[in-house]
Amino acid sequence: MAELNLDVHPRQETGKNANYRLREQGLIPAVVYGGGREPMPVQVDRRTLLDLLRSTGHNPVFLLQLAGTDKSRHAMIREMQIHPVSRRVLHVDFQRVLMTQKVKVAIHLELTGVPVGVKVDAGLLDFVTRELHVTCTPDKIPPKLVVDVSELHIGQHIEAKEIQLPEGVELLDEPGRVIALVAHHKVEEVAPATEEALLESEEVQPEVIKRGKTDEE
Repeated sequence: MAELNLDVHPRQETGKNANYRLREQGLIPAVVYGGGREPMPVQVDRRTLLDLLRSTGHNPVFLLQLAGTDKSRHAMIREMQIHPVSRRVLHVDFQRVLMTQKVKVAIHLELTGVPVGVKVDAGLLDFVTRELHVTCTPDKIPPKLVVDVSELHIGQHIEAKEIQLPEGVELLDEPGRVIALVAHHKVEEVAPATEEALLESEEVQPEVIKRGKTDEE
């Protein structure tokens, strides 16, 4: 696991206006909490954080370095607020972690291969579950889990218990949770219109609903 070093600065001011000023300066307000210690308001450089996130996969582990001190602490992002329109990061919650203590995380699932039931029998592949919940120490967190679906026939599926997990990684989801399945391609049949049905459709006139008051009312 590559360690991501990130400098954080103590945040002197809090509140909506103070956070707005930080964002205008290219900074992101954040909080570091957990680990049996009080939450600490901090600020991080937006560009640095985004570059680090682009360089790694899901569930990155950061080594937060408190600027101007020799203090550092491992942490993971537990919540990141994103603006719905601009997609800018508005706020980040970091949770302190110990590298020797297990954490609960959701791992991204990626399907590989084309099922036999799709290639041969024109079935449909349904990707039911796109992430798996596991527990492990931070250094054992896999960036993703690849699921091979190439051997699936129509009517067959893959369950969570069938996914090969790396050493030290334990499944938290129900073992029987369906990950992917291949189903029949259903085509809805439309019955041809009979002569009687056509005649009935000509006799039935659409109902006209008047809106507002008429002169007679």
